[in-house]
Amino acid sequence: MSAFHPDWLRPAFSVPGVDAVMTTRLGGFSAAPFDSMNVRDGLGDGPSAVLCNQALLAGAIGVPPVYLNQVHGCRVVRLSQRDAQAAASPIEADASLTTERGIACAVQVADCLPVLLAAPGGVAAAHAGWRGLAAGVLEATLVALCEATGCAPDAVEVWLGPCIGARQFEVGDDVRRAFGHDQKAADRQAGASAVRFAPLGRGQWLADLPMLARDRLVAAGVVSISGGTWCTVEDASRFFSFRRDRLTGRMVAAIWLRG
Repeated sequence: MSAFHPDWLRPAFSVPGVDAVMTTRLGGFSAAPFDSMNVRDGLGDGPSAVLCNQALLAGAIGVPPVYLNQVHGCRVVRLSQRDAQAAASPIEADASLTTERGIACAVQVADCLPVLLAAPGGVAAAHAGWRGLAAGVLEATLVALCEATGCAPDAVEVWLGPCIGARQFEVGDDVRRAFGHDQKAADRQAGASAVRFAPLGRGQWLADLPMLARDRLVAAGVVSISGGTWCTVEDASRFFSFRRDRLTGRMVAAIWLRG
């Protein structure tokens, strides 16, 4: 197993036997504007550089990450080691889980929220942009993980990774309505320091994606939630951001069972 790049994020879980990592844009082989740790092919980056980056990550983890064809939905798939060995096209889904060692659940992001979940005997990863979040991808992932491991939601630990932050995520009324959001009621309940949708005027809002994710996880019974403090848009030296740069790479958040 090779070393992790010192800039990569290392989520800490107290669940025994669980390990996780999230790459940043640093530490890889890609040239600008994909510099340098782009893990996704088909964006315009050199295929050889992408393969080198993927191999670098797999070597650091020690097990193969299984990448999904993410479609901003809420489908969850259960992975086995056979999926890691398959040469077929990626599975179309926005979340995965496994109860097997020797495989890593992985999601790729460049503004959407990566969410890693750890339970006794199983792990999961979810890709939560606003569409998937509003459609229930986190609830579906939590239910599937609890069913696979036989645990209750309050035994699951959740980590929220870097995403577009609350000062940068400008959205329209369609997004606010997708969450069934009552601004006044939410503000009264949460207080002024925790506004989910801050009004900009003319039907535009600034949305707090990590806070919306926390709301849904808490409502589903999760009590241990960490992370969600990094903004991909505001830190150009460290994170890829599609909204900021349009042509850019993808980072990956991965979680696996050791041993």
